[in-house]
Amino acid sequence: MRTITTIFTFLISVQLTMAFTERELEIIRNGNTDTSFRVLLTTDAIDSFTLRMQSSDINTDSITTDENLQLLIQRLAITMNEAGGVGIAAPQVGILKNIFLFIRIDKPDYPIQVAINPIIVNHPTETVCFEGDGCLSIPNISANSIRFPWIEVEYWDEKGNFHKEKLIGYSREEDFTSIIFQHELDHLNGILFTDKICTTSEEDSEVVDPVVNID
Repeated sequence: MRTITTIFTFLISVQLTMAFTERELEIIRNGNTDTSFRVLLTTDAIDSFTLRMQSSDINTDSITTDENLQLLIQRLAITMNEAGGVGIAAPQVGILKNIFLFIRIDKPDYPIQVAINPIIVNHPTETVCFEGDGCLSIPNISANSIRFPWIEVEYWDEKGNFHKEKLIGYSREEDFTSIIFQHELDHLNGILFTDKICTTSEEDSEVVDPVVNID
């Protein structure tokens, strides 16, 4: 019985953790560490379909030795910086893997944090209506979105280190790191911020031009 359980667990892990596809490798390798990716847009039918797909986990045993993964991370950082975002997820450039980058606005100098196979392990029952959410993949649109005020998360970084921490804050004027994490995590599940629109008043219900893109 134990043998059967072990085999079943192995098969499930293989199914959930997939290597880069040939198409994904082509996208990753079509530039160097100084080359940005093309960001997928909801205004394009094929791009929009891809953005709605579920991503798969990355093998955490080979994070530091996987040259394609490291190149992906470097190019994602370039893409995010060039676009002026505070986060970017792999599906936004056509890579359906569970990885995103986000700016730690809760830390000095706002460093870039890599999150591989990220998950939310705890959150409150109450939610907040975060004002002015935006997305690099949804041009010229901003709206309020339903979010948790804090989250407890787990993920690996680009050096293979495991992280478990609590992210708080939902104010644009102070700290909204937890909002960025939630926004990017949604991308890995094919969810866009426009799926979570909320209103704080009748005036807020109007969609306006974005102030800051989350990604």
